[in-house]
Parts: sequence; structure tokens; C-alpha cells
Amino acid sequence: MGFMDKIVGGGQSRSVDDYVELNLDDVSRESAEAAMQVHIAEIGGQADAIDIKDAVYDGDIVIADITRLRTNDNTVEHIVDELRQVAHEVDGDIVRKGDDQIIVTPTAIRISREKL
Repeated sequence: MGFMDKIVGGGQSRSVDDYVELNLDDVSRESAEAAMQVHIAEIGGQADAIDIKDAVYDGDIVIADITRLRTNDNTVEHIVDELRQVAHEVDGDIVRKGDDQIIVTPTAIRISREKL
């Protein structure tokens, strides 16, 4: 079994015993505070975009779920346009991933359009 097979699983089936539960209480919280955070958001309406814009202006990344909005509704396009304007203002980036997610980044962070 090669190195990559060990990482991505060389077609062998896995069992629950192959995984280890991680306890986050064991992680030291005394390290330096992070300069940036990744926020997960759900957009159900226009008001939800305000928190997302604030987070991006504060220098954080936001991954927003838009499945609660109907894709044929003008609200989706209006919210995407607002978030696109925010990304442009802060020299960040924005990508709409399928019909269900929007990723918005702050200054100097670009989202690759190529899959790994």
C-alpha cells in the first residue's frame, strides 16, 4: 500500500474502529488568538446578509448556506449582489458553489476556481 493509499484509502473498507474520537478539551486554548475566523451561516432572508457583511468587513471568511431561499426568487440575486459588492470593497473574493453555498473572503484572500 502506497503513501497516498494510506491517506485517501486505497479502496479498502473502513470500520468504526479505524477512527479516533478527538476531544477538543485536550487542545490548549492559551495559544495566540487567531487573526481570522471562518464563519458558517444560513441565509433565510435579506436580514441575514447583514451579519455576513459585518464578518467580512471584520476580516473573516464566511461560508453561507442559501438552500432556505428559493433559487428562482429575486432575493437570492439581490443578496449575492450585496455580498459581491462587499467582497469588491474589501478586495476579497466571492464564489457561489452550486445552488446551495456562497463563500465570501476578506482582503487578500482568493478562492481558487480549480478543484484539488
